[in-house]
Amino acid sequence: MTRLLHLDASPRPGRAGSHDHGSHTRRLTHHFVSRWHALEPNAEIVYRDIGLSSPQLTSVEWIEAAFTPAEQQTEPMRTVLAESDALVDEVVRADILVLGVPMYNFGPPAVFKAWIDNIIRINRTVDFDPQYGAHPHLPLEGYVPLLADRSRHAVLLSSRGGFDFDPGRSLAALNHLEPSVRTALQFIGIGGFHDIAIEHQEEGGDVLAASTESALARIDRLVERLHSEIALPRLSQPA
Repeated sequence: MTRLLHLDASPRPGRAGSHDHGSHTRRLTHHFVSRWHALEPNAEIVYRDIGLSSPQLTSVEWIEAAFTPAEQQTEPMRTVLAESDALVDEVVRADILVLGVPMYNFGPPAVFKAWIDNIIRINRTVDFDPQYGAHPHLPLEGYVPLLADRSRHAVLLSSRGGFDFDPGRSLAALNHLEPSVRTALQFIGIGGFHDIAIEHQEEGGDVLAASTESALARIDRLVERLHSEIALPRLSQPA
């Protein structure tokens, strides 16, 4: 059984194509999850809507609690970390993170950065050991990615007002969304990273429609590929 964590970060409550003023990223994540469910009906899907309910921001109390060894934490410290612990647990259990994150001002919305700051936790998802060698996914030494214990994938599904933000295009240097998310997740050990985006939101019309259809088709292909790599080998294993 595959475990998916389905996360939406858009403040728009509906889905584009189905609701007035709906979210394009919610449409993409819903499409991915529904396609996966069609191939694997018993997949476990955990849903988290941070667009409508933001994670807590980092505070001095949070920092003090997070950097205190678990056996020394007080009850107020455990209370401060309770939401972060729940978010971390969801990521640890997941095989695939399906992340709907719109591009706002060249980067992620604040609620998504809050989520990232809550799941990168010393002794939970990352550690530091001066004797540790090269990081398996990043050019770093000494950092121990605790989620590198098994294969995990992140699928970042985004939407952009403009266009040409993909690698190799004219505005790629201004795209601080996909690169930052890739770095943060690979830092904690999530090695598989895939990104698909809708562009031309500000123009709308045919160019937006074409970009949307292309994104949906790419999602279909990605679902089939990941399903064959992750779910099918498990089904062939003896009970």
